[in-house]
Amino acid sequence: MEIFDLKSTQRNTFGKNSARALRRQGLIPAVLYGPKTESVPLTISPLDLDNVYKASGTERVVLNLIIENGGTQNATAVVKEVQASPVTGQYLHIDFYEISLDEEIVVNVPIEVTGRSKGVERGGFLQVVRYELEISCLPADMPDKIEVDVTGLDIGDSIHIGDIDLGDKVRLLADTGFTVATVVAPTVEEEEIPEEELEVAEEAPAEEAEAGAETANK
Repeated sequence: MEIFDLKSTQRNTFGKNSARALRRQGLIPAVLYGPKTESVPLTISPLDLDNVYKASGTERVVLNLIIENGGTQNATAVVKEVQASPVTGQYLHIDFYEISLDEEIVVNVPIEVTGRSKGVERGGFLQVVRYELEISCLPADMPDKIEVDVTGLDIGDSIHIGDIDLGDKVRLLADTGFTVATVVAPTVEEEEIPEEELEVAEEAPAEEAEAGAETANK
């Protein structure tokens, strides 16, 4: 497992106004916390964070967080939460969670669906119900994604959490009966009847009734 360095600076200013000022300077307000760590407010460079993601090839990365605060201290951490602007994509805030390499951590890992199911080949539709799963594992065993192969799914078939095997080092924390992906039958649309046919269908009972009345009068 590779651990990536990320530089940060401890900050002494707090609040929304301070956070906005940092963003205007092109920096990201952040915080480091953990079960044995008091919250430490930080500032990081978005360029440094993007370089780490690029070098690792994933956002599920273990960091050596280098904290400069007059001196230098280090913390092993993972990114717990990223807040970003839905419009610009700009980082708004980062939560770092301090970890120990010999203790399990709980993280959410994205699902990647692979293959083309035979049910889809037959006209069905693949529905992905869950896009990430909560797992527990040692930091060194943390996967960057969970691949789910749907090739064998026919119409009406499903893959449940209990069907996914991640080996002995990773534990899935969700209920094993929860559905991850399913193939549903195509929706049958009612055939639209032309207006001409509807008019004929409506006129026929009336004509039959008139004919019956004439017969009775005779």
